[in-house]
Amino acid sequence: MGITVAGLGVSGISAARALAGLGAVVTVVDGGESDTHRSRAAELAADGISVRLGDAETLPAGTELVVTSPGWKPGSPLFAAAAAAGVDVVGDVEIAWRLRGPDAAPWLAITGTNGKTTTTQMLASILSAAGLRTVAVGNIGTPIIDVIVGDEKYDVLAVELSSYQLHWAPSLRAHSAAVLNLAPDHLDWHGSMEAYAKDKGRIYEGNTVACVYNTADPATEDLVRAADVEEGCRAIGFTLGAPRPSQLGVVDGILVDRAFVENRHAQAQELAEVADVSPPAPHNIANALAAAALARAFGVPPTAVRDGLRNFRPDAHRIEHVADVGGVTYIDDSKATNTHAAEASLAAYRPIVWIAGGLAKGATFDELVAKSAKRLRAVVLIGADRALIGEALARHAPEVPVVDLDRTDTGAMSAAVREAARLAQPGDTVLMAPACASMDMFANYNKRGEAFAEAVRELAAESA
Repeated sequence: MGITVAGLGVSGISAARALAGLGAVVTVVDGGESDTHRSRAAELAADGISVRLGDAETLPAGTELVVTSPGWKPGSPLFAAAAAAGVDVVGDVEIAWRLRGPDAAPWLAITGTNGKTTTTQMLASILSAAGLRTVAVGNIGTPIIDVIVGDEKYDVLAVELSSYQLHWAPSLRAHSAAVLNLAPDHLDWHGSMEAYAKDKGRIYEGNTVACVYNTADPATEDLVRAADVEEGCRAIGFTLGAPRPSQLGVVDGILVDRAFVENRHAQAQELAEVADVSPPAPHNIANALAAAALARAFGVPPTAVRDGLRNFRPDAHRIEHVADVGGVTYIDDSKATNTHAAEASLAAYRPIVWIAGGLAKGATFDELVAKSAKRLRAVVLIGADRALIGEALARHAPEVPVVDLDRTDTGAMSAAVREAARLAQPGDTVLMAPACASMDMFANYNKRGEAFAEAVRELAAESA
């Protein structure tokens, strides 16, 4: 079978190798021609896989299926050519689903605008604490095809899925799935909020046991209602308040389950303490409840939920405590690359000296600033689109002092931290939750977070 793989990134390379290993005639196409592209092409060529660089629009002769990497837009010329030729286009997740064997591990799937990676890692930690063989895969970094075609056997998979991946995975049918939240993001790719939500909602299609939704975000429940699921599949909510029947929630600092108990109308099962969640910020507790709901849907005992959450530590740059200097706490949430994530981060602290700005990606900031204004001691603005945040602050928080740093050199983050330190008072939190992407000043959000942490450490050393 002739298969064209669109994209020479991690998922594209994974798909190409897996399909070639199964006997397909694979051609990889990519519009790039950098040294990195040529190096990757040479590695694939050594495995007998053809690579065409510099032309990502023409459909190779003999193509019977196109497998796309997640980031390629649906309107790409290559896909238009495929449609004209009657050739289907699917994603790497779809291929992984099709390649599963009869004894394949069930998928517990997670999507949402924010919190996907943390929740998936929490879920994997809980499943491991229950003694199950599992791994976190998908959008989290490990291509799911590698696990499906690999030799290691698993009891269950914790699968993070982006809206891009879901768009190209029409056959996916998870054991249980969760949509954590919905907020405008990637609208340039999807075309509209409606299309974005529809692609997120694909994760519920065909679920067999549970569709987990966020009671604080009615749009996630709407997606459950619209899904075509297996008979007997249940809608399970999670809430930061006291749970109703068929929900998980919080009572007096305890995470409790009123969904997977014998009598959910009269019983509640204690799962863990809020203190078992690190860090115990409200949005991270919500992540923990979603992970617990999926684990409980799979039959995991309460003790494993507790132990898994206790054992879990989030990746760097996700509401990460860097240091306390002069009575001020410094928090790195560089992963807060959109307004929804920043709002959750800002809700976890007060008073705050907020470091914000970067590439807005078409976002507006009025709602974020209006909701968070009372928590702000001061704001330090950085990055290309900082004026957009500054204008929202002028409209909704005119009394809050604002420092506008008009610089993008390597010392800009250090200057921002020093300005924040000048403005902060003992008991305050300096929070770097930019609400923007990082690529105007940094290679990625990790590099931005590292620059913040290094600047804080320098400040701490001078204060010692």
